Order: sequence, then C-alpha cells, then structure tokens
Amino acid sequence: MIQIPSDLHPDLVPLVFLLGNWEGAGVTDFPGAEKANFGQEVSFTHDGRDFLEYHSHTWILDAEGNKVKPLESESGFWRVDKDRKVEVVMVRDDGVVEVWYGELADKKPQIDLATDAVARTAASGPYSGGKRLYGYVKSDLMWVGEKQTPEVPLRPYMSAQLKKVVTPEEVAEMARNLPDMPDDGIAFFK
Repeated sequence: MIQIPSDLHPDLVPLVFLLGNWEGAGVTDFPGAEKANFGQEVSFTHDGRDFLEYHSHTWILDAEGNKVKPLESESGFWRVDKDRKVEVVMVRDDGVVEVWYGELADKKPQIDLATDAVARTAASGPYSGGKRLYGYVKSDLMWVGEKQTPEVPLRPYMSAQLKKVVTPEEVAEMARNLPDMPDDGIAFFK
C-alpha cells in the first residue's frame, strides 16, 4: 500500500511510490567485467523540500547469497515537475557525475530516464551515457540499467528486483490502523 506522507512536498506526489528503504538482488553483466549476482539496498527519503534524496549500495553475492565485495554506490537527488518530467542528479563512487532526464509513464508508476550530461574524473573507467527504467510492480521496485562506453554501444548491464523494507514501527502503525478485530480468536477464522 502506498501512503502519502503529510509532510511530503506536493510536487513529489507522483514519485511517492519510490519512498522508503528497499532491498533485493539482481544481475550485472557488461563486457570487460565478470557476470555476477548482486545484492542491493536503496533508500528514497524526503525532508519536505521539492526533491527525493537517493542512496544505493550494491555488492557481489556468492552462490549462497552472501556478500563477497562492494560493487557500486551512488547518491543523488530526484525531482519531478508539473508535466511529470523527472530530473536526477547522481554521483557514483567510481568518479562519475550524471544528470538524467526522463518522464513518468502515463497512469502507471514507471520512470524512463536517459543521461543528458556525464562528467568523469581521471580515475573513473570509460563511460559515455546510459538509460534506466524504474517501475513499481506488485509492490516491488524493479529497475533495469543500460550503459555505453566509447567501445561498447548502449546495452543492458544491471537489473534488480527490490522489496520494501518495513520497520517494526511501520508494522505497529499498520496494526493500529486495522479495523477492530474480535478478541475471542474464533470469530476471526469464520
């Protein structure tokens, strides 16, 4: 269930499906790197201003699903305008800074983004742009990323399926909002 926080900036309502902490797993595969399964933690938060703050951490998983080593970390800020155009400013741990533009799909929680600007430090690897698709599907956050380098044309390189993390406080709040239940334990099962 998607809830709109009372202190959410009104401009961000179309992005409300992103809010929260998410965890899950995916696959990464790009020429020059080993294909691998990865785990991911993502958070989208807000502080009442007109943007969402975004953080993502990924790590390589072994065959049993254990963390082996860090993969990528990125942070950024997401905005949306009245015409449902989305802009994202993102910085990654490998020395890349990106500006992404895209839009929300009509009548569904899906965002298509493409890089508009890429800046790289001398330490970063080759990278010239990308695309991402985010979607809220059956209460999960799913995404696929494409990237290109001067040597490799645009192609998928990462995708993941993430589940929302529910805190004990959120569970308690949900329980408080349930309708009155019978306390005899029998009527509940009728």
